[in-house]
Amino acid sequence: MAHEAVYHIPALLEPTLEGLALQPSGRYVDATFGGGGHSRAIMSALGAEGRLYGFDQDSDALAGAIDDSRFTMVYSNFRFLRNFLRYYGETQVDGVLADLGVSFHHFDDAERGFSFRADARLDMRMNQRSRVSAVEVLNEYTEEQLADVFYLYGELTQARRLARAIATARRSAAITQVSQLMAVAEPLLDRRRAKKELACVFQALRIEVNGELDALKDFLSQTAAVIRPGGRLAIITYHSLEDRLVKNFMRTGNFAGKVETDLFGRSERPFRPVGSKPTVADEAEIARNPRSRSAKLRVAERI
Repeated sequence: MAHEAVYHIPALLEPTLEGLALQPSGRYVDATFGGGGHSRAIMSALGAEGRLYGFDQDSDALAGAIDDSRFTMVYSNFRFLRNFLRYYGETQVDGVLADLGVSFHHFDDAERGFSFRADARLDMRMNQRSRVSAVEVLNEYTEEQLADVFYLYGELTQARRLARAIATARRSAAITQVSQLMAVAEPLLDRRRAKKELACVFQALRIEVNGELDALKDFLSQTAAVIRPGGRLAIITYHSLEDRLVKNFMRTGNFAGKVETDLFGRSERPFRPVGSKPTVADEAEIARNPRSRSAKLRVAERI
């Protein structure tokens, strides 16, 4: 548990376990292992025949892998879910969980460059084997491409002005440090909402560096094939871009949110949402873990 305490505090733990409707002999996937908080709780509910697969693309997470014959650590992005389950001989599982939040570890490790609270190189790679970091995005993307990143992934109204300011600043010197980006961005932000808007700037870069929304779409698209009928899909999101994709997929089976039917007018959606609204953290959890404030849990059952 020490690794979990340092790495991450799992959000919405009890409702997530309840949503998965865990069976002692079931087979489950924690698609975002992180510090292993959710995984350890799942393992405690499994019997001798149960099995859990934990996915994570960050090499730092490997140190917390669970030493148990019923657990398998998969060093990979969850967008390759189906291929790896096939590799391990699993055709269908009873439940899949993904907590899409950035771990405490990533925010608190200044050298990873995920936060504006400390000066460091602008890295932001979840997968440290990846070539593209935030430095490449900031210095190699065109002004128009940067504007799209900040508008689409940060939902910033000043996206074009920010992109223009970055393009101007990098002509003098490459933007490689958090402090350099802050110096360019802060004059353009609303002082009353500066921290929130800075968080959106960093969120946008992180999503672009890691291809997070494309990976999420790839992952969700595979869940219908790997979860058996009656099995559960549980996803915890932290911002509207993720939540919209998850909500639409669970309700309609696609990301546009449009119900599709077959020739007989029957819905082709593969999942049925469990509950009409997402589960959010209560005041007690927020007091223990302030970062759970923005967490939303959605659960769906495979039809």
